[in-house]
Amino acid sequence: LAEMVSKLAGIPLLFSPGSRWSYSVATDVCGHLVELIADTPFDEFLEEQIFAPLGMTDTGFVVPEDKVHRFAANYDRTSDNGMRLIDSPESSPYLQDRGLHSGGGGLVSTIHDYYKFASMLLNQGEHAGTRILGRKTVELMTSNHLPNNGDLTSMGQAVFSETPYDGIGFGLGFSVMLDPATAQILGSPGEFAWGGAASTYFFVDPKEDMLVIFMTQLMPSSSYPIRREMRVLAYQSIID
Repeated sequence: LAEMVSKLAGIPLLFSPGSRWSYSVATDVCGHLVELIADTPFDEFLEEQIFAPLGMTDTGFVVPEDKVHRFAANYDRTSDNGMRLIDSPESSPYLQDRGLHSGGGGLVSTIHDYYKFASMLLNQGEHAGTRILGRKTVELMTSNHLPNNGDLTSMGQAVFSETPYDGIGFGLGFSVMLDPATAQILGSPGEFAWGGAASTYFFVDPKEDMLVIFMTQLMPSSSYPIRREMRVLAYQSIID
């Protein structure tokens, strides 16, 4: 991770900070900063400060040998609308420690473990009596940090992202719903979310006291509009 960040430091910025927004390797840099500030390898920091306290026993950068039978295969969508196996559990790179413990991706987990993490965020930093973050920290992380409280569209030319641009802001690691009508999706102002490369998705809606986790294994992200359809089903089920 340190080597990667060192190389990044020699590359010119895409634009002046604060003038635009881009889906980038910024979170990887944040992971390296955690290592420096905590004086602890990033994978050890996550285990000691987050995974172990929350009881996330199936989360890490490597799949242990005794858990390989539970590891899901990953697929790629083909041009003829089929699927092609691209990561088999029996030969996956995740069976060995590759040394790069990224802040932006690379963990394996289960829906049960991720529920504990998302529940901690929904409960303003606490899950099952264990506090990971302070309430005000979560509030800051899930607030829109774009200039003038603008949405992603206001930040210039659209590039690839895991979220729509209209009506959606960005916090410290999450997309933040500003206006569902502008975004043209069901939701609540203040909802925060993000998606994964294999079309996974989660969102937390504090207003409705709700969290939703969607796990799948299909590349590239959003090969099908499953996330939008899943949101419709989740919000249409609210009747009180």
